[in-house]
Amino acid sequence: MAELNTGDGGGGKKGGKVRSKKGNSKVDLTAMVDLAFLLITFFMLTTSLSKPQSMDLGMPEEDPKNPPPPVLVDERRTMTILLGENNKVKNYMGLLNNPIEAPKFTTYGKEGVRKDLLSRMESVPKVTGDTKKGLIVIIKPGKKSTYRNLVDILDEMAICKVPTYAIVDITPEEVALLDKPE
Repeated sequence: MAELNTGDGGGGKKGGKVRSKKGNSKVDLTAMVDLAFLLITFFMLTTSLSKPQSMDLGMPEEDPKNPPPPVLVDERRTMTILLGENNKVKNYMGLLNNPIEAPKFTTYGKEGVRKDLLSRMESVPKVTGDTKKGLIVIIKPGKKSTYRNLVDILDEMAICKVPTYAIVDITPEEVALLDKPE
């Protein structure tokens, strides 16, 4: 049981006056402690914890009998970025079998892939002759690339304000390209 001691009220002689001795007053705090625990329990059980803030990604189902037609994109507008193991990044313009710009290794950051993206953002409207048609970036993470690599590339897309980009499965030919030495 919890109690509150307030002192004995003094019984010494000061100034010659005789005072009566006061008894100890005790306040029982048991009910207040019980109430506090009940309130804590109530609020713990009735409040909701913060919900994870993630976006649901709805992917269309593929029908094996009727595969969707391939999407044809102007190869002059298309830049492909391959993500490999050990922070390897390789990019090329156009199609893999007939690239406009040969595949080259680069790095993350300002002097790497960002520089390439910004230069292509400027050159693509000039090459196509249409300012409304901008750069299209295809991001292909390899099996051995890390989640951080993908997040870094998506950050570069946001920094460079690339209007159109997609994350696509990597092909075996591109895996072989990534495995070639620099």
